[in-house]
Amino acid sequence: MSNPFIEFQATYGPDPVAFVRDFLSLEPDPWQADVLREVAKGTRQISIRSAHGVGKSACLSWAAIWFLLTRYRCKVVMTAPSAPQLFDVLFAETRGWVSNLPPYLKGLLTVTSDKIALTGAPDECFISARTSRAETPEAMAGVHSDHVLLLADEASGIPEEVFNSASGSMSGERCTTILTGNPTRANGYFYDTHCRPELLIRWKRYHISGFDSKRVEQAFIDEVKAKAGEGSNEWRIRVLGEFPTTDDDTIIPMELIDSAMNRDVSSSPTAEEVWGLDVARFGDDRSALVRRRSNVVTQSQTWKNLDLMQLCSVVKAEWDVSTARPSSIMVDSIGIGAGVVDRLRELGLPILGVNVSEVPSIGNYRNLRAELWYRCRDWFVRRDCKIPKDKSFAIELAAVRYSFATASNKIQVESKADMKNRGLKSPDLADALMLTFAAPEGIYTNGTGYRWREPLRRDLRGIV
Repeated sequence: MSNPFIEFQATYGPDPVAFVRDFLSLEPDPWQADVLREVAKGTRQISIRSAHGVGKSACLSWAAIWFLLTRYRCKVVMTAPSAPQLFDVLFAETRGWVSNLPPYLKGLLTVTSDKIALTGAPDECFISARTSRAETPEAMAGVHSDHVLLLADEASGIPEEVFNSASGSMSGERCTTILTGNPTRANGYFYDTHCRPELLIRWKRYHISGFDSKRVEQAFIDEVKAKAGEGSNEWRIRVLGEFPTTDDDTIIPMELIDSAMNRDVSSSPTAEEVWGLDVARFGDDRSALVRRRSNVVTQSQTWKNLDLMQLCSVVKAEWDVSTARPSSIMVDSIGIGAGVVDRLRELGLPILGVNVSEVPSIGNYRNLRAELWYRCRDWFVRRDCKIPKDKSFAIELAAVRYSFATASNKIQVESKADMKNRGLKSPDLADALMLTFAAPEGIYTNGTGYRWREPLRRDLRGIV
């Protein structure tokens, strides 16, 4: 007597498109069918950027259900950057498609609030829903089985730490990762899978425009066009499925940063060098030193888990061996940075303490931090500067956002704490570069010669 389950496996195990047609009574769009076939072939890394409403969640749901029913000893993990996106959209859609299966297939599965398991082997074959947050990147780690499928929806919003943690789950032979999302950010890992040359060869990439999908209504396209215009980032993201030219609230656009990393320029040999030192405040942060000579960042480096005296020692060592000693070293003097300022001055280095919370000298800025960040931005905008080809440095620079203070309507730059709440690392290198732009403030004090052994004083007369 033939075994119907073996026949089912033989027929539909290699053909997820036929599974969707025969058991869900649907005809996948061409791109959806192609993605499903890539999963069946064993393609390890698939990244899909698209317009709004093209059927990404449906495609992931079909792949998950087919995978669960046709692979023995399999684990499928679904994730998204927030619980509503995961449980109200992706996992809810998956549960909906399970309910549409024929009774003899649906009866094989046990469905709970965050898991869909094969009833006969609930610990060995399941679909699990787990949110992705920077503070718990291990949620995607440790997923090991004969067959593994990791599905990340709205991947633009998932912190890079989660992807780094999940990489260990992809060490097996039969493992596939699918990233999908609207391309909302011009930085981050999802962006890299579509735009970074070193990753392009590893990822099977898809781009679906709203004009390419029958699921996207013309009324929606017309609405976005009327509201935002065809040249806007909203049009690019929601209709064209393209990454924004820059995030609307990002201070320094990624395109300017990329240009600076690849530009072939040199600084004047007579230009003075200035260093910016950002002192670590928390255990996960790094102390960072950036050296800038006019329009060129000549070097950047970081240290982790150094106490204040150790940090002062390594900075003094860098000073001792440097062939181009700086005219000034700018140090954020708030909090523990004040101790570094005092000790390095005692060691004879040209230290200037910068209190970034004080009032700005010019402009509609909430504080000096915002003013210095916009000086840094202007440096990039001139398009004659150069920075090292350092991916983490670039991501930090592009990640910092601005807003307007509610009461005063002045420009404010988000704090390190705010960035951590968004699941991002502290921008230590970026802040060290920002500090170098405080240097002109210390060259003269009220028109007299600059005296670096004295605290940084700024003439703010007439400033409201």
